[in-house]
Amino acid sequence: MAEFVKQDLSGARFEQVDFSRAWFRNVYFTGATLRGAWLEDVDIDGEIRNVRINGVDIAPLIEAELNRRYPERAKLDPVDADGFREAWAIIERVWPPTVERAKRLPPDLLHERVEGEWSFIETLRHLVSATDAWVRRAILGLPEPYSPPGLPARGQLPGTPLPAHDRQRGMAAPPLRRTRPRRPRTARVTQQTRLTPGGQVLTTRQ
Repeated sequence: MAEFVKQDLSGARFEQVDFSRAWFRNVYFTGATLRGAWLEDVDIDGEIRNVRINGVDIAPLIEAELNRRYPERAKLDPVDADGFREAWAIIERVWPPTVERAKRLPPDLLHERVEGEWSFIETLRHLVSATDAWVRRAILGLPEPYSPPGLPARGQLPGTPLPAHDRQRGMAAPPLRRTRPRRPRTARVTQQTRLTPGGQVLTTRQ
């Protein structure tokens, strides 16, 4: 089985190539053209913009269907401060039931990956790391912004500092009881950080 990892194939031409059962992850198809393609039993998950299939732009159709399934989803793409506050309130409301459901699962399932995607624990750790990176590091400029047991994103750019705990002992897998308390803490940091229209930090409580 051929593997192509971190390669630039932009502008390449594929003709009479069998991609059956092929697996694509973190790939870019911007400006790609498929002619005479046979798409059957295909599962696609990703950012979809200006995608035309047989002459039809399917992106608005997908957005409409997802918003029909999850009515609050339409409010999670805000354009102003009030919209962001409303979106954050929605996230804070739907998150606790997710954690409660996870607490009822066997511990092994919380660390289990499905089709290569992050486990629940890894996802929770990344939410901590993302909040630290965007708020505590980028906005507040704290010298040690990362909180254990945060987990940086896969494919993090070289030179980006890792949390000290991961530098020292690698990517550990803490249990839910150690990971869960960090999420409310980082959420409070986000809620308590206020910016002026010019992007200056107005008030914050750490």
